[in-house]
Amino acid sequence: MNILLVDDDRDSRRSIKRFLEKIGHHVTECDDGEEALNLYKSIDFPMVITDINMPKMNGIELLRTLKSLPKVDGTEVVLFTGYSNIDTAIEALRLGAYDYLIKPLNVEELAIITERIAEHQFLLRENRVLNQHFDDKLKAVTAEKDEELSRLKKSLAEQLGIQNVGIFSSSMNEIFEMAQKYHTDRSIPVLIQGDTGSGKEIIAKIIHYGNMDDVTPFIDINCAALTTSLFESELFGYEAGSFTGGLTKGQKGKLDLAQGGTLFLDEIAELPLELQSKLLRVIQEKEYFRVGGLKKIKTDVRIICATNVDLEQKVIEGSFRKDLYYRLKVGHLVIPALQNRKKDILPLADMFLQDFTRQKGKKFKHITNDAAKILIEYCWPGNVRELRNVIEWVVFMYDDFEIKPNHLSIITDSKANLINVDGKKEQSEMKTKDFLLPKNSFSLEEYINRIIIEALKMHNGNKTETALYLNISRKSLYSRLNHIRD
Repeated sequence: MNILLVDDDRDSRRSIKRFLEKIGHHVTECDDGEEALNLYKSIDFPMVITDINMPKMNGIELLRTLKSLPKVDGTEVVLFTGYSNIDTAIEALRLGAYDYLIKPLNVEELAIITERIAEHQFLLRENRVLNQHFDDKLKAVTAEKDEELSRLKKSLAEQLGIQNVGIFSSSMNEIFEMAQKYHTDRSIPVLIQGDTGSGKEIIAKIIHYGNMDDVTPFIDINCAALTTSLFESELFGYEAGSFTGGLTKGQKGKLDLAQGGTLFLDEIAELPLELQSKLLRVIQEKEYFRVGGLKKIKTDVRIICATNVDLEQKVIEGSFRKDLYYRLKVGHLVIPALQNRKKDILPLADMFLQDFTRQKGKKFKHITNDAAKILIEYCWPGNVRELRNVIEWVVFMYDDFEIKPNHLSIITDSKANLINVDGKKEQSEMKTKDFLLPKNSFSLEEYINRIIIEALKMHNGNKTETALYLNISRKSLYSRLNHIRD
């Protein structure tokens, strides 16, 4: 499918373009709305993806102008922005946008939206052929559609990482087999527990997709990323007139999008207590009410939840409902930390090495014994995700036949993870002498904001790792970031 991508952020634009091209689409880039509009008038684009905040002509203005053009009937417009604003989202949807996404983009959600638009475009093409009574062209388009959708499905599976999951230990093999077993019964809710970076979302996708024989929706929500009021309307949707600024026709929620498929609730421990009873009702009664609604809506959705905290302790503290905890725990998987399954480290490292070497066109073949010892002895606080990132960094930085100790400076030079003589992890401390306080008064708030921004840069924008590094919850981090943006 031919896609027009509009974003003044070059790095963001290139990242989105690479992803869409990986799953089989052709992407044309523009860095502002005016250029996009001129290009659109001369070339057929079934899909336009545009940022909202841009100079010259912003995304909302571009959407309004595109919708006024005669040939826009067959074009779907998807908007995205780095700032969550309900009024902007309402305005975009009112003007006819297909969907509204928040940066950083969830690649799976983007892939699902793109696949749906691609399928819709095929249907439009079939319609045109039928209307013109060209039976031979209809057969050709149908064959092309089947081939294209099959290819997109394969590309999506590769992008999700499901086709190449490393299972090397008996403990992970048991988890993988249980995930496949849970796949066969959609009525069983599943709770996945494990440290940050251990692969909880991958296991959730295995439960949903199985052996890629399930093409139903996989919809995820991060419970720490939304406020209570926004979370409720996001999950359940809302009826017309429920609140000021809402769409005149109301809005469907994530449960509607996940109908017939899976709803994945990440960081379930952050779900507000007042919403936990409503989630329990969805699981037990298979029904719910929209915000401001009086009609029960039946639902057929598999519920998978994940957390990196001790939910049983949360129950004892009174911040998580006991009945919900035991209902979620019907299907239960606990992913052990990477440092507790040392035998997995080298096979995983080798798998990542082969993948990244092939992707980046490098020469790496092996890991030396000395380098392997470093990998095994490192404590891996970021688990499998950190190991993958380290290997990717090594392949990016060097081009050799073997990974050697000097290639692993990213972990050997780290002062954030020190190992004492007993093999236990020690926390490095910030010394008072590291700070030079000004003689005059200064803004503490400003310095806190600067620390958060630098920590985010240090972790390449990964909010989960940044929150872990700062020893705060993701909800607190999101709140701080929203305050900084304001």
